[in-house]
Amino acid sequence: MGIAADFVLIVVAGLAGAVLARLLRLPLLVGYIAAGVIVGPNTAGPTVQSIQDIELLAEIGVALLLFSLGLEISIRDMLAVRRVALIGGPIQILGCGALGWIAGHRFFAMNPAEALWFGAMVAMSSTMVIVKMIDERGVSRTLASRVMVGMTVLQDLAVIPLLILLPQAGTWSGAAERILRSLGVAALFLGLVVLLGTRLLPWVLRRILRWGSREMFLVAVVAVSVGVGFAVSHAGLSFALGAFIAGLILSESEFSHQALSELAPLRDIFGLLFFVSVGMLFEPQYVLSHPGKIFAGVVFIFLMKSVFIGLLARSFGYIYMAPWVIGLGMASIGEFSFVLARTGIRGGFISKETYDFALTCTILSIALAPAVASLALPLGRWWRRRFPPPKNVRHFEAPRELLRDHILVAGYGRTGRAVAGVLRAAGLPVVIIELNHALFNDIRADGVPALWGDVSSEEILRAAGLKNARLLILTVPDGDIVGLATQRARKLAPHVPVIARAARVPLIDELRRLGAASAILPEFEGGMEMARQAMLRSGIDPGRAEEIILQIKERYVGEGA
Repeated sequence: MGIAADFVLIVVAGLAGAVLARLLRLPLLVGYIAAGVIVGPNTAGPTVQSIQDIELLAEIGVALLLFSLGLEISIRDMLAVRRVALIGGPIQILGCGALGWIAGHRFFAMNPAEALWFGAMVAMSSTMVIVKMIDERGVSRTLASRVMVGMTVLQDLAVIPLLILLPQAGTWSGAAERILRSLGVAALFLGLVVLLGTRLLPWVLRRILRWGSREMFLVAVVAVSVGVGFAVSHAGLSFALGAFIAGLILSESEFSHQALSELAPLRDIFGLLFFVSVGMLFEPQYVLSHPGKIFAGVVFIFLMKSVFIGLLARSFGYIYMAPWVIGLGMASIGEFSFVLARTGIRGGFISKETYDFALTCTILSIALAPAVASLALPLGRWWRRRFPPPKNVRHFEAPRELLRDHILVAGYGRTGRAVAGVLRAAGLPVVIIELNHALFNDIRADGVPALWGDVSSEEILRAAGLKNARLLILTVPDGDIVGLATQRARKLAPHVPVIARAARVPLIDELRRLGAASAILPEFEGGMEMARQAMLRSGIDPGRAEEIILQIKERYVGEGA
């Protein structure tokens, strides 16, 4: 059966790993990596035979995931973080690479040349893992998420000069010329792709949609993602980076949401192949032979990268929880480390011992990345309790008019925009609190009084005039931020009612316990309204319909409590 049998084995093993991960309350990617260890060549049991073919298919998974991310983020979102990406990105690569070189040479018994390769591998973060975590948490539009994506995209670009420079460590003649030539060709090619993409791709998709075939639309979307990725790879850039650029191009068109919807199932299946292929590289025997060294390496990587990147983010003006989220979110080693490691060992630049050590640290860091990233909010809150920000520091922009008897609306996404629009139409004074700076600019363009900042910050709540407000409405989708904001709002102004958005049904009771006057699950309320409309159009008496809706609401909320 060949690769077909391997594909079946991987999907079945991936399902088993996903079920186990869910039972243990772990992210799905950890289950996928564990499945790869089981079906890999280094463990007993059923084994994948066509490993190289699976790795090639896994590249498509990376491309589809980054294409999907590009559809969600948009060019405008990326421009909002261009400063930290273009300036902070190189600083991060050089800083983490230097610290990795020092650790490799001084503590892990590598010669200076091998330590240089190790430092370069350590400097890379996992774009695939970061994107998967962002997708699972539904936070692709947050500022911290866009910063992480912007910096990892620059890391992907940095692979080109690294692959030229590292093999010539000690003999740099001609390297600068080759790097400039490669980057020039890549930049020219990317410009051509963007120019043709913005003019040609929307026109092609409109022509296809006129035929009314969703199947053709899906095929066209996949062709765009992998086709642009393949074309960009011929310019010396990564296949996945090309797909990400294609997603950014389409994100500005009217096709982005439908393309994302159509692509999601295919993306998830091919993404499974990537994480399973990562697990297949794992060698348990090497870990058992060098447990202390591996433990020290993984701890060093997470500590060094999280602290360095977190402080770097803070130095660029990102505050509150953002440095914690960015630092811990980018603490793992990236998949391009595999490329550097293979280039190093094939060229004889690193030993088999260094290759095995770097590869094992990379795999373990990828597997542990979700758990480490989940520590960001708890650690950030602990730090802010121990070291509160100075009272005279202002990280927000307050409206000029006097804030009194107004309604505060936190978040200007789809839900917040709808809430604010209705309230303003009713003639009620509204002030928006928004941390997403791209959205904040939209609010100001709409002429709505707004503050830029984190609603869970006591300083922001004070600046927004919470004590003089008539109501606080929390529409942000992040359940942790909503809970923290509710708690602090009740502490600062217990007389002001809080209407909070619940991310899940079990959180409704938790928000009420924290003091929210009402906890709303938007998806559930939308479903109830659709059901009410269906009953009315089916001839059911309006009073009876309302009675049924109320009964279902009471029962549903009661079960989720």
